[in-house]
Amino acid sequence: MGHGERLTSREVAERLGVKLETVYAYASRGLLHSQRAAGGRGSTFDPAEVERLRTAGHARARAAAANGTVAVDGVDGVAGADVPEREVPAAGTPSGSTGPAVAAPAVGVAGAGALRGGDLPAVRTRLTLVADGRLYYRGVDAVEFVARHRFEDVAGWLWRGRTDPAPVFTVPPDLAATLERVGGILPARSRLTDRMRVAVSVAAASDPLRFDLREDSVLLTARTLVAALVEALPAPPEASQTAGARATARAAESARAAESVGAAESVGAAAMTESAAMTGAAESAGERAGIAARLWGRLAGGPGDTAAIACLDRALGLLADHDLAVSTFAARVAASARADPYAVVSAGLAALDGPLHGGASRLAYRLLAEVVDRGDAVVVVSEHLRADQRIPGFGHGLYPDGDPRARALLAALAALPAAKTFLTAAGEIARVAGRERALRPNVDLALAVLTMAAGMPAEAGEVIFAVARTVGWLAHALEEYQETPLRLRPRGVYAGPPVTGPEA
Repeated sequence: MGHGERLTSREVAERLGVKLETVYAYASRGLLHSQRAAGGRGSTFDPAEVERLRTAGHARARAAAANGTVAVDGVDGVAGADVPEREVPAAGTPSGSTGPAVAAPAVGVAGAGALRGGDLPAVRTRLTLVADGRLYYRGVDAVEFVARHRFEDVAGWLWRGRTDPAPVFTVPPDLAATLERVGGILPARSRLTDRMRVAVSVAAASDPLRFDLREDSVLLTARTLVAALVEALPAPPEASQTAGARATARAAESARAAESVGAAESVGAAAMTESAAMTGAAESAGERAGIAARLWGRLAGGPGDTAAIACLDRALGLLADHDLAVSTFAARVAASARADPYAVVSAGLAALDGPLHGGASRLAYRLLAEVVDRGDAVVVVSEHLRADQRIPGFGHGLYPDGDPRARALLAALAALPAAKTFLTAAGEIARVAGRERALRPNVDLALAVLTMAAGMPAEAGEVIFAVARTVGWLAHALEEYQETPLRLRPRGVYAGPPVTGPEA
């Protein structure tokens, strides 16, 4: 390699003495900064940055490696710990698991430098990796895995590293009755996510054995808790009251105007829907329906058709985990203090409630609804820009070439006739906002298309996100319960006035 040339991923791995997957992990966590190679194949790295990473922080890193934490100081603005990984069993995974091993970088704790994303605590995990524009669950490409497996299988894979048997999400009858009673006394204006947070507390109060943190007990709690979140959601309002339903109705009117469909077909479809609704209700009562089918009934009303529910199931799988998002880190901190699984999920839901995390899908929904209502993306985007408002639903810092979750979900939605209007509107927004080059949608926009096509309310995307990510939070809890307690306590960097003596 000539002087000044950039290094390939494999060359970086050789220089650092780590696996190729570790290089991807370092890049995703900001320890290294990559650029696309010429021709768009692979990534390249700055040799000087690689050398700084190779030579920085080894003594302290190895001293703390046994505890799972490494003190890291910034190296020219880049967190600079590098610890070769050791193969260890995935936390919470029983012996004999079929889950593949994936190396991940050691934990970093912020040093005295200015705190930035790369300097904040990073957690060693065998669950999720974001690297080279792809998302992996336990070493397997998440997009490909979700395309072949139901959400229940995804949960099993994240929790235990296997899909057979898939967990069955159930709510005990007594808890279901309690959730219904408590839901009935909440204010009518309560958000759906408010009801979910209350449901977690109710489920916790109903479980006196929740402090048993053995793996089998946590898994039993996890299956109940995910189902309880869906059970706590009320029946949807009249379809005509949601923006998604109104836009869906207008799209249906346009379709009927363009091509006349026999009335007999409509009557037959209505009869099939009514019959399916009865069947779906019976399945839900018996806990036989999957989470996607049950969630569809709570958010959209009615059972939904097979293809539509499959899209919701795919969305749940794609959103189950995503490295250490702020809600996931909050959940792990709670688990490190040995909080019970309900408290772990409560911590995740609290962080998710912020507008910069869980609220992003609602903003994308509103933008899409406005474009469909007004029929002009140029006017809507122009008004957003004039008001100095960000165009929601586009771009992701971890995916410079586009969010693979969004691509997968939008591709699946393209097969749904009800989604056509909203996919067209999303494409128009991307084209207009990007001007010379169309913007790349992220998963928030894909969720907006899904929920609007289904006639769901504006907050449905956040609910779907929360149900899905609860599986990830619990997977991280299972992993964190195997680590040293209270390890996720970074030291503060005091920046107050000078300390004075007692005589002052």
